[in-house]
Amino acid sequence: MSFSHQFEPTTLREYDIRGIVGKTLTSEDAFAIGRTFGSIVRRNGGKIMVVGYDGRLSSPMLEEALVQGAVECGLKIMRIGCGPTPMLYYASVALQADGAIMVTGSHNPPDYNGFKMILAGKPFFGEQIRAMGQQSASGDVVPLEKGTLCDYSIREEYVCRLIQDYRGGDRQLKIVWDNGNSSAGQVLEDLVVALPGEHEHIVLNAAIDGTFPAHHPDPTVAKNLAQLISVVRDNKADLGIAFDGDADRIGVVDDKGQILWGDQILILLARDILKVHKEATIIADVKASQVLFDEVARAGGKPLMWKTGHSLIKSKMAETRAVLAGEMSGHIFFRDQWYGFDDALYAAVRVLDIVARMDEPLSVFRDSLPLTVSTPEIRFPCDDRRKFQVIQEIATRLEAEGADVSTIDGVRVNTPDGWWLLRASNTQAVLVARAEAKDSAGLERLKKALVHHISQSGLESPNFDAS
Repeated sequence: MSFSHQFEPTTLREYDIRGIVGKTLTSEDAFAIGRTFGSIVRRNGGKIMVVGYDGRLSSPMLEEALVQGAVECGLKIMRIGCGPTPMLYYASVALQADGAIMVTGSHNPPDYNGFKMILAGKPFFGEQIRAMGQQSASGDVVPLEKGTLCDYSIREEYVCRLIQDYRGGDRQLKIVWDNGNSSAGQVLEDLVVALPGEHEHIVLNAAIDGTFPAHHPDPTVAKNLAQLISVVRDNKADLGIAFDGDADRIGVVDDKGQILWGDQILILLARDILKVHKEATIIADVKASQVLFDEVARAGGKPLMWKTGHSLIKSKMAETRAVLAGEMSGHIFFRDQWYGFDDALYAAVRVLDIVARMDEPLSVFRDSLPLTVSTPEIRFPCDDRRKFQVIQEIATRLEAEGADVSTIDGVRVNTPDGWWLLRASNTQAVLVARAEAKDSAGLERLKKALVHHISQSGLESPNFDAS
């Protein structure tokens, strides 16, 4: 029986496959992903694939179709069931899998879902995803050969590994966790019991619920942390921790209810790691504050600015042997004692380990960081066919002006006031803008410069008052 399947083009993203269930993403797509990616694994000499899924209502259906496609490639399919995406990453390492797929919509709305893939221990993204789409359309798959299916419970092993690197101190913490109804549910329940120390744990929205009834599962948006902040303050807790829908991104709140953004979390972790790994490389994406890069250097590390995107960061981390990396989006990657993948649960354990050894509240650390003023991350529409052209036009003008500019990912322009950034999203038809200055007057000048260059390319100015 011949095979051929055409994907809706918008679902083939830079870092994963993602769409609206029943509209741009169906069980037929899931079967085709299993059949085509399974063929890629086989042709790469692989025999074992691990599959997991998150708590979305559509995930069991998509996972079932996925494994039916993959098993037709003659592979051994090991199904780890419902859980966080990092548990799938861990299973891929622990079970020495040749390929792995997670069915997850990440932090998207409930009607979305998608697939994150690993091939031979490395992220499968970009041109690989686009090439897979072409293979599916042309029916370029291995001959039909029935493989095997087995269920494998790895949760207990994963939780044990999560707490293995916890050293802690004598300090007993009161911790508020906001699971956000994410797929970490059962793992988090086991983790708070297994975590060493006489800590007090308050868990919010513990049940896995793909409708996300409490709030949208994105801890980088302040309004989604409102419940966590309130409970931390009401209970006089030492800190709060939140996850996104599949628990590969973390949010942190200090004892005052102040949010620690991704770059601030990275400073906390970097200072601790650099005590052991002196002069180690620490990577952050182009959206991170200059404070981060300065503080890493001050702590004896080698800061490296890189492109936004978890797959791109993982690849750069492997290339440079960096011990730690992170993004403003809350993806935190450890190679120090870990495996280089992003895991919000493991990042939480490492944060708790540091706070339990601190003599002062977490807010003292946050309040000690140099003060800057910045815009939120502003996303505004720009046609997919135009967005990269706009960046190139602006880069050319900046070069002609002799500006101090980095073109690692878009344009990041340094001025005496601070910096501004404009980059094209790899996943949406939008441009992303951000600016950071030493004071509000400087920020206004940066915003004017940014708007000037945007208007020079014929686009409407973004709304910097949006949040």
